[in-house]
Amino acid sequence: MTIVADILVGLVALIHLYILVLEMFLWTSPRARAGFGTTKEFAEQTKTLAANQGLYNGFLALALIWGLIAGEFQLQLYGLVCVIIAGLYGAATASKRILFVQVVPGALALIALLLAR
Repeated sequence: MTIVADILVGLVALIHLYILVLEMFLWTSPRARAGFGTTKEFAEQTKTLAANQGLYNGFLALALIWGLIAGEFQLQLYGLVCVIIAGLYGAATASKRILFVQVVPGALALIALLLAR
């Protein structure tokens, strides 16, 4: 079960690294605009805010990657709980799609992590 947990935690980290890239570097690109449902004008006006948000996603990924490399259960637990809470807030305030992109993978990784312990 440890291998499954490690793979799921790693996938959640990769999701958040991808979100970091989209929000920090590609926010105004057609791909990011389509993914987030924004117009070119809105993306231009909000690119600084999006970059800040992307940075936070990077911090979530870092906690998970660090936890994996160091074999630190508590750091992985912290990272996954933060991912889930952030995803729940995002789903309630921004888009229900966040439940499937962020919360479900985070919850599955958390369950696997707890079962592997």
